[in-house]
Amino acid sequence: MSEELRRRSSGAAESETGETNKLGTAESNSSRENLQSNLRDSEIDSEDDKFGRKGSIDLSGSIPSGTDKAPSVLDQMLQDLPDKWRNWVVRGIFSFLMLIFFLVVIYGGPLALMITTLVVQVKCFQEIINIGYSVYRIHGLPWFRSLSWYFLITSNYFFYGESLVEYFGVVINRTDFLRVLVTYHRFISFCLYCGGFVLFVLSLVKKYYMKQFSLFAWTHVALLIVVTQSYLIIKNIFEGLIWFIVPVSMIICNDIMAYVFGFFFGKTPLIKLSPKKTWEGFIGGGVSTVVFGFIMSYVMCQYSYFVCPIEYSETLGRMTMECEPGPLFRPTNYKLPEFMCGFLTTFGLPDSVSLYPFMLHSLSLSIFSSVIGPFGGFFASGFKRAFKIKDFGDVIPGHGGIMDRFDCQFLMATFVNVYISSFIKWDSPQKLLTQVLYLKPEQQLQLFHMLKENLENRNILTPEV
Repeated sequence: MSEELRRRSSGAAESETGETNKLGTAESNSSRENLQSNLRDSEIDSEDDKFGRKGSIDLSGSIPSGTDKAPSVLDQMLQDLPDKWRNWVVRGIFSFLMLIFFLVVIYGGPLALMITTLVVQVKCFQEIINIGYSVYRIHGLPWFRSLSWYFLITSNYFFYGESLVEYFGVVINRTDFLRVLVTYHRFISFCLYCGGFVLFVLSLVKKYYMKQFSLFAWTHVALLIVVTQSYLIIKNIFEGLIWFIVPVSMIICNDIMAYVFGFFFGKTPLIKLSPKKTWEGFIGGGVSTVVFGFIMSYVMCQYSYFVCPIEYSETLGRMTMECEPGPLFRPTNYKLPEFMCGFLTTFGLPDSVSLYPFMLHSLSLSIFSSVIGPFGGFFASGFKRAFKIKDFGDVIPGHGGIMDRFDCQFLMATFVNVYISSFIKWDSPQKLLTQVLYLKPEQQLQLFHMLKENLENRNILTPEV
């Protein structure tokens, strides 16, 4: 009897010990899971990531597309056409309207072109930065959207100010209250940027650090692509309208003719990033661009309005576009190669040809715009495919957003500016005079005496008796 009681009590003790061990194991597992969960949460940078929002990013539902968009009236008129021809008509109509707008802006002169460039720049920045907001899904964070636009304004103040100081500095210096802005322009710009940098650091929020820094980088890349390129466009305009109009027109011509040749004759795919691009369109657009650029250059070289740089005239007391066209825009005789001369003289034809030197430079511009320029579009296509969007926006029916139309223009603007500084530009007396006029009157007088003494010592100037 007593032995049976011992056995029962021993079994109860073992049962209780087993239950205790199980409970301890369960609590241990639960603690381990909680610890692992806390560790995972500490590694997650955003609350959005806790809900499994990972993998490829699809923004097709949040970024509007304009390629297939058309005004309701036009949509009803074309509803019986196949989709391919409907898109072709819509695209053609709005291409024509954009061409008319472009001609009107050119007629408005340099100021109208500067304002248009600024508007296009702001819209392109907005389209790029909106994609960034959609990618990183940051909502309600303090200051962040405002900071993006603050950096845009600061960048524009610096770059546009650089242009104004370079070309309008003499005029601005004659206005007392603006002279400080010219003298300390870069310092003021740096202070403005530092202010934005400090505000960004103060706006950082726990668990959003990675996304905030990513969007900060996104903003600066957008500024690099958009603002700096528009600054180069402005510099090209001030070198003479022909350095802006001809390259821009080449890109437009290449885009249109590549589309037309690809639409009617395209069969061979060109690049996987843009399945609709074909070799037939690429080659047809390139040949058309070379011919178009050569003809357009010949026409524009005959008008001083297009070829004269924008400079300050001391005589007129204002900025002017009147000048005597330089050697680049005056007809020059070029002797043809020997193997052609014998053939031509046989038929009584001249062995030389008269051309504007700029026409030869236009060949370089047209080759770049037709061979390298399209890669700006391919780059944009790859960017859009990365986020599964068709267009940057829906501002222009049949085309998409503003960035969809200007993706190649920015690359072209950089090339033109580099080309001018490498092969065209030289220091002229007018440019040097502009720099001299920045000096104070006593400094100008000192420079005059130094220059006079130097010329007399080299017997270039006869000393006064």
